[in-house]
Amino acid sequence: MRLLLIAGIVFVHIPYDPQRSPYLGNYGTVDWLRVYLGDSLFRIGVPCLSAISGYLLFRRGLTQFDYRRVLGSKAVTVLLPFMIWNSAFLILAFAAQRNGVAVGYLPDVAGAPSHELASLAFAVQDWPINLPLYFLRDLLLCIALSPLLGQLVTRFPHLTLALFLAYAVLPVPNLIFLKKSILFGFSLGIYASLHQIDVKRLDEHATSITLAVGAASLLLAAGLYATGPEYPLWLEMLRSLTAIAGILGAWALSSLLVRTRFGTRLASGGGLSFWIFCGHYPLLILLWMAWNRMGSASYPLFYLTAPVLTLVFLTTTHGLVKRATPGLHAILTGNRTDSGRKRRYPPTEVVASRSEYSS
Repeated sequence: MRLLLIAGIVFVHIPYDPQRSPYLGNYGTVDWLRVYLGDSLFRIGVPCLSAISGYLLFRRGLTQFDYRRVLGSKAVTVLLPFMIWNSAFLILAFAAQRNGVAVGYLPDVAGAPSHELASLAFAVQDWPINLPLYFLRDLLLCIALSPLLGQLVTRFPHLTLALFLAYAVLPVPNLIFLKKSILFGFSLGIYASLHQIDVKRLDEHATSITLAVGAASLLLAAGLYATGPEYPLWLEMLRSLTAIAGILGAWALSSLLVRTRFGTRLASGGGLSFWIFCGHYPLLILLWMAWNRMGSASYPLFYLTAPVLTLVFLTTTHGLVKRATPGLHAILTGNRTDSGRKRRYPPTEVVASRSEYSS
């Protein structure tokens, strides 16, 4: 399921300029589709991946949680890939802008003051240069806070989740997080794990849940398209709430897909999904630059072809790197493998095996 979620995230980051904003309605149905996919449906990806990560982190319980070992493991599986992918893109952007290329497409790297450069490199206070990697940054923050979160969710589960939900939905400052929904999703996963919630009970209602979340995303897209890009406060809150509700929708959909051959193939793409996640944004920017050089080419054509080209290219390069340099592949993917179909999970991990995103 994580592969499908991350493929959806690619659509969230398809670039455009103000003259081609979907809210201008210049391209009719295509613009509505852009709002639906990019601002509504696929916004569920980040909360879902956060919940999966929180669940997996505590799947053996609080008593067997080894904080030092977790930090060491996540330094390899999350921090190191973040540093490599983001730094590589930062260096490329710096070199390009020094030669008059990529100016206006990315933040000013060559002329940035030190504090802005630190954020572009390490996401200290703001978004990293490789924008989607903010998820890894906030995930690392959740992992650093995991002993505290585990205790809070164990002792005061409902109060903790209620406060984190309010933090995610209400117009309050982000504080130390770049994306507020990540904290709630991560804590919800911890709750399901530590309190041994049998989420498989949702499977008998999978079709109804999937349809309900799908309908909610359609209604949300209609509201966003009618009022955007400056949404009213209530609609902005509803968008956050719908994205969080997508956690249930994604689980329900996975329970339907897991019974199919297509779903089985999706479940085996751990390394590939991470490769796509880390590499899609730089490639989309490169395609956007190339498209602009073509001048009169149709933007709807770019919108429909760019994600396909991105996914094909990254799938191909992932396979090539994995075969040619498996050691480098392991570093770049945080030791994630694509052998999901061959793995055997103990009883406590059966739930996670269906949609694992082992960050």
